[in-house]
Amino acid sequence: MPKAIVLNDKPGFDNLILVERPLPQLRRQELLIRVRATSLNYRDVEIVRGSYHTRFALPLVPLSDGVGEVVATGDEVTRFKVGDRVCSTFWQRWVAGPFEMAEPSYQRGGPRDGLLSEYALLDEQAAVLAPRNLSDVEAATLPCAGVTAWHALISEGGIKAGETVLVQGTGGVSLFALQFAAVSGARVIVTSSSDAKIDRAKTLGAFSGVNYKTNPNWSDTVLELTEGRGVDHVIEVGGPGSFTQSLKAVCRGGQINVIGYLGGTEGAINPLDIFRRQVRVRGIPVGSRASFEAMVRAIEANNLKPVVDRAFPWTDVAEAMRYLESGAHFGKVVLEHGCPSSAAKSI
Repeated sequence: MPKAIVLNDKPGFDNLILVERPLPQLRRQELLIRVRATSLNYRDVEIVRGSYHTRFALPLVPLSDGVGEVVATGDEVTRFKVGDRVCSTFWQRWVAGPFEMAEPSYQRGGPRDGLLSEYALLDEQAAVLAPRNLSDVEAATLPCAGVTAWHALISEGGIKAGETVLVQGTGGVSLFALQFAAVSGARVIVTSSSDAKIDRAKTLGAFSGVNYKTNPNWSDTVLELTEGRGVDHVIEVGGPGSFTQSLKAVCRGGQINVIGYLGGTEGAINPLDIFRRQVRVRGIPVGSRASFEAMVRAIEANNLKPVVDRAFPWTDVAEAMRYLESGAHFGKVVLEHGCPSSAAKSI
């Protein structure tokens, strides 16, 4: 009988339980996929440990992001065929258009079951063909981190060659943003607490970096690097604690894309600073399927490769989540389905 891992009766890494479940029954316009790889996001860690801002009914199969092979199709499926390799979308009902088209009750990995299983059902409208130039491990990283970065800089941000982008940290979203900005002809500045990680980011196309541990007022350095002008786009993942610095670092009329709160949720923000600098601040709720499909075309055209830090066997998900939580990673943390336990490897 097929296996799945569920967050059982209460939050906690130790409550991730391997169970057997009947093979999901296909319904109209659905795909049955054999899951090949999944990837972790900070949201997944928060849901499992019970700190996410929304509590979901348990038991729950975690993880929104993954790739698999279509092994069967329901009636009236027209977009895919058996043998296709597809990625899930985070928003199951957001095909295109503004965010108002997304339905909160149709988020994969909570409240709807995710992909931490051997088999899963996908609505054909909530899947895209995986890029042909990527492996399963690489393609599994795309649905949240990749689409979020693309939606921020391309779909919403309209990035132009010659502009400057500030990315905070070296996690999945930030490194995708670095890569998309670089192929768009923009300059990228990266912040990190590690000089070694800044050096690695430069090999991906960043022209400079700032260590926010040794330079707590890092916005001053960013202004020096931009000759006092500031950056055009900020990928803001730190939360209220870093937002004030982002406001100082952005140019007049620039854009701040609010994506995460890795630095915490507490802090004061003066909205007059936004007014004075005429900064556009937007929340980025991942993105639509249309954004995902546009991103796939760009990945294939430019032969972009996602940065994968480490791959774990899917049954070692608790260990993988603890590793992601530690902040030691550079890029994405992935789970390989079908990989034997205790076989984690660096990529």
